[in-house]
Amino acid sequence: MGKRIGLFGGTFDPVHIGHLRGALEVAELMGFDELRLIPSARPPHRETPQVSAADRLEMVQRAVADLPPLVVDDRELKRDRPSWTIDTLESLHAELGADDSLYLLLGWDAFCGLPGWHRWEELLEHCHILVLQRPDADSEPPEALRDLLAARSIADPLALAGRGGQISFVWQAPLAVSATQIRQLLATGRSVRFLVPDAVLAYIHEHGLYRATN
Repeated sequence: MGKRIGLFGGTFDPVHIGHLRGALEVAELMGFDELRLIPSARPPHRETPQVSAADRLEMVQRAVADLPPLVVDDRELKRDRPSWTIDTLESLHAELGADDSLYLLLGWDAFCGLPGWHRWEELLEHCHILVLQRPDADSEPPEALRDLLAARSIADPLALAGRGGQISFVWQAPLAVSATQIRQLLATGRSVRFLVPDAVLAYIHEHGLYRATN
């Protein structure tokens, strides 16, 4: 059998316990050999990150040190163009074995935004999609996704088969923490202890990140 590799992208500005706990839960549920956290350099659908790519990468690396199967993949930071997910999937397939399979983790809001992604119709040619849906998510998917869901959804994520082409949902209890909240706390001089790993907090303080500029 080939490797089962999860992919979890984001700006990680900064990485926090919500990212890490959610990723670890999915990795354990799915029995992944690896779950790669992929910091994006120039996210095409989000605002520009507040701190540098080098700082965000270092924080993620510190956060997952000695925490297998979570690992860091920095390929998107090495590109001189927007962080298109389809490019990441194609580059990964060029490196992996014929029996390896990829699982793209997306939050519900990101999944609903897929029709605006670059070459989004091709994503399932390269991976399965795991939608991380919280119990309080009650919005409907856009019409462009309804036929896709009807044709490609699998109720049990553990039943996903082959190298790609299917969609399943993983229900997760929400952790009330966000990167925006953390940046706001830091900008006003308040503590973010227990919202980020201690190693990440130490790096933030060491480099004076997210301080108010006025």
